[in-house]
Amino acid sequence: MKSFSFSPISNDDANILILGTMPGTKSLELNQYYGHNQNNFWKFMFTILKEDFTKDYETRKSLLQKNKIAVWDVLQFCDRVGSLDSAIKNETANDFETFLKQHPNIKTILFNGQKAAAFFKKYVHLNNPYRLITLPSTSPANASKTYQSKLEEWQIIASLIKD
Repeated sequence: MKSFSFSPISNDDANILILGTMPGTKSLELNQYYGHNQNNFWKFMFTILKEDFTKDYETRKSLLQKNKIAVWDVLQFCDRVGSLDSAIKNETANDFETFLKQHPNIKTILFNGQKAAAFFKKYVHLNNPYRLITLPSTSPANASKTYQSKLEEWQIIASLIKD
């Protein structure tokens, strides 16, 4: 099944970019980044940014934008049955050259999981010295770490916002 990524969540002044691999089935169905209820991405963001959690997608996007965080996916489209990154085939990367030119304040790129980092390194070749950080996947499929240990690693965002 052909899957397509969403447009990025971003403002012109974004200075952090968080990249997933490709939206899963539930996210595609809802047309929302990290739409699966068991994905911890939004819970992490609200906890780290010290805001009350909400399921309202517009509020979620606004939270990221006011904190100068952009969200996108490494892949523009791929073939995949189900939601597992290991099932991705025939993938094509998004146009990072154009995106990063349009967002010159981005200095740090965070990867939501090892697969996002691997696809990025495979397809994207940057000239600028971005800080690249791979974080544990917020997906419910990533059961190798506890919620708390993943959240502790994701807390790096709080220090990046202060920089």
